[in-house]
Amino acid sequence: MKKFLVILIGLALAFSAKAEHIKGGEMYYTYLGPGTTANTSSYSITFKLYIDCSATSEGQLDRVVALSIFNKTTNSLYGSPVIAQFTNENFTRFDPATNPCIGNPPNDVCYRVREYNATVTLPNTPGGYTIAFQRCCRIDRIVNLRQPSNTDGATYYCEIPGTSVLTDAFKNSSPRFSPNDATAICRGSNFRLDFSVTDPDVDSISYKLCSGFVGGSQGDPVPEVTTTPPFSELAYASGYSGGAPLGANASINPFTGIITGIAPSGLGQYVITACAYEYRNGVLINIHRKDIHVRVSDCVPLQALLKPDYSFCDDFLVTFRNEQNNPPGAVYTWNFGDGTPEVSNSDMQGLVNHQYADTGAYTVRLKVVLAGQCIDSTSTVAKVYPGFFPGFITQGSCLQTPIQFVDTTASRYGVASKWRWSFGDATTQADSSILSTPTWKYSSLGAKDVQLIVESSRGCRDTITKQIEILDKPLIPLAFTDTLICSVDTLQLQASGPGSFTWTPTGPGIMNENTPTPLVWPKTTTDYQVTVNEYGCINTANVRVRVVDFVTLDAGIDSTICLTDGGVLNPKGDGLKFVWSPAATLDDANIKNPIATPAGITTYRVIASIGKCYAEDDITITPIPYPQAFAGNDTTICFGSRAFIKATMVASRFSWSPISSLDNPSILNPVATPLATTTYLLRVFDTLGCPKPGASAVTVNVRDKINAFAGNDTSIVIGQPLQLTGSGAPAFQWTPSTGLNASNIFNPVATINDNSTYVMRAFTEEGCEGFDTINVKVFRTQPDIFVPNAFNPSGTKNPIFRPIPVGISSLDYFRVFNRSGRLVFQTTQTGKGWDGNYAGKPQPAGGYVWMVSGKDYTGKTVIKSGTAILIR
Repeated sequence: MKKFLVILIGLALAFSAKAEHIKGGEMYYTYLGPGTTANTSSYSITFKLYIDCSATSEGQLDRVVALSIFNKTTNSLYGSPVIAQFTNENFTRFDPATNPCIGNPPNDVCYRVREYNATVTLPNTPGGYTIAFQRCCRIDRIVNLRQPSNTDGATYYCEIPGTSVLTDAFKNSSPRFSPNDATAICRGSNFRLDFSVTDPDVDSISYKLCSGFVGGSQGDPVPEVTTTPPFSELAYASGYSGGAPLGANASINPFTGIITGIAPSGLGQYVITACAYEYRNGVLINIHRKDIHVRVSDCVPLQALLKPDYSFCDDFLVTFRNEQNNPPGAVYTWNFGDGTPEVSNSDMQGLVNHQYADTGAYTVRLKVVLAGQCIDSTSTVAKVYPGFFPGFITQGSCLQTPIQFVDTTASRYGVASKWRWSFGDATTQADSSILSTPTWKYSSLGAKDVQLIVESSRGCRDTITKQIEILDKPLIPLAFTDTLICSVDTLQLQASGPGSFTWTPTGPGIMNENTPTPLVWPKTTTDYQVTVNEYGCINTANVRVRVVDFVTLDAGIDSTICLTDGGVLNPKGDGLKFVWSPAATLDDANIKNPIATPAGITTYRVIASIGKCYAEDDITITPIPYPQAFAGNDTTICFGSRAFIKATMVASRFSWSPISSLDNPSILNPVATPLATTTYLLRVFDTLGCPKPGASAVTVNVRDKINAFAGNDTSIVIGQPLQLTGSGAPAFQWTPSTGLNASNIFNPVATINDNSTYVMRAFTEEGCEGFDTINVKVFRTQPDIFVPNAFNPSGTKNPIFRPIPVGISSLDYFRVFNRSGRLVFQTTQTGKGWDGNYAGKPQPAGGYVWMVSGKDYTGKTVIKSGTAILIR
């Protein structure tokens, strides 16, 4: 039994060692002097391990740690691991009360820093040494690491330089980082972290952010010997890296080791690794590291923050806003620089409106006060000159010809005085100008995004962007390219766009041929050509004018349509304009193809015209009622039952769909046996003239199959009330009712003294029902948990090793250990057990230790342990 207890203690440590609690570490050393053996040196190694302040189990609070020493030249292990003893620990916390200027301050920034120390004596070598420790695992959901982060451990190490760097480099004492770790970092806000070092040898130090390392594993969380250098780097999430662990807006000062910037917006833990590069006489002798997790919290620091200047060019009523959200209760005091009284408010967003009486450039000052203790202030310049309207136009559109850009900006106060054009020419970097009316030649076709940033003499500035199209020749927009006139008519041709216009043929029959809109009166079909010259860029287009002496028209043959439907009237002929009558039942009486919806037989007359020529014709439309269908009333059936459909129709034929669950789809009264709710569509047809079918639908609603479940068979002790729980339907009936407090509810309580079997009927209001039974075995003992003493996973009897709880209301745990103390199985679910496998592999025959705990129906805890034989 003593051996078994030792195994369990070791097993508990192993489980605790896997816990997600690692939050950082630093290893440094101090040169103590020559060793007792010639050409050796002694060092004091200090390892600081940062863990979660909530870590309390023995496996998380190691009394010793094993340090691996490697020869840096060969990366081979030097000697056996060195045991460092626990020497000291301290808790470092951020106290919200120390900074009242932070709203919603974090109360969970805490590190438990445990220190370990060992003294080593090492031969002086050219390459020096790497001393390392590895531990798994880091905490879960670290924002800047690839997920899951709690499968990654950490490697912490220091490096002792050799004589190949400098002859006396082995006498080095490494730097050590500042312990100021518990700091509030508020998301989206400015922050400051101190990663400076002190160096006993007063060497020169420069700083960088660098990658952290993984180490250990869930299977071997605290390896006695670490992996061989070089160590594997952490895998960072997208947008982060070792050099940018807090994103692109934060960096470390290479001279001071202070990290500043804007904190990321994502809440949670981030890994930061800082490297201190140690130089002696201009030679890099050592790189010292610190790896730590920092928390970005949902707090709000107090800050007065405005833009350097503001231009208000729309109105005298202006709005200022503090550019950072401050803690609730912050008071903003504004001085608008125009002689009006100061204004104070506590707007949550730091917003204030102010009406200026006149134009001008005003110095605006803002002071923010919180709780009478925290004060911050800033100032800006407000330029108030409303009435600024930027704009520009272009002249020209052709490739390799000058495009003129003309500023059309209007300003009520001052004038446009500064311009910056970007012509959107991707073929060059020189496509810009600061002139008011520049020109530009494009060397490529297509759409160009032209941007103008314009500023007035009063400081108003705005940006406007337009897209222009560069063509190989100018566009010629035409109102039409092919039209028809009567021989007695005159027609106006219509073109548009910049440039000069010339129409041909000239002579009799055309007037104003050098304008975009000449008049023509040809007597025969004629093709006219227009030529456009846009600043030397030329294009042509054609317009055909067909000439007729009369209008052709055929309104179409008389036809029938379905009553209430619309029928499209489709006359044939060359008319350009159409007028129909009567108009009351037409959607549009002035188009060629209106939709007619007559209520009775109707004759429509149409007049088609080309200019002054016209023709007339008519057509008769007869509406026919739809065939009538009634598929029957909707109904509800139980799963597996039948529905009797009773349909009627006034028509000559019909069809059903779907037909797969109908016994005879060729009759109006089929029997339906659907397994799920189904809508059946009845379509009917006749021969009276309406070509479309009538339709009706009937839905057969199918109640879900009742899966009655009275509960798993169970065991109780005599005198123990048993809570039955049934499911499967809204209503229940238990039989027999003997021993039940109620027989018509889903959860009666049974009080019985003998083995019993209950039958449960679960049913619905429609009469749908299902049945199940539960067998209750009654033991005449006190509440207990019985565990077999042997099992055979490959046998037919007792293949699963499971506890049998009697009178037990809940199982706290059932655990099985091998002879090495390794946990091979555990569960908290009654009825579950071990199949003899671990990690997918069959375990050897022999003895195994089990432990079980549960609570009986009175709340008393029952704990048992023992051994069982696995038989193969």
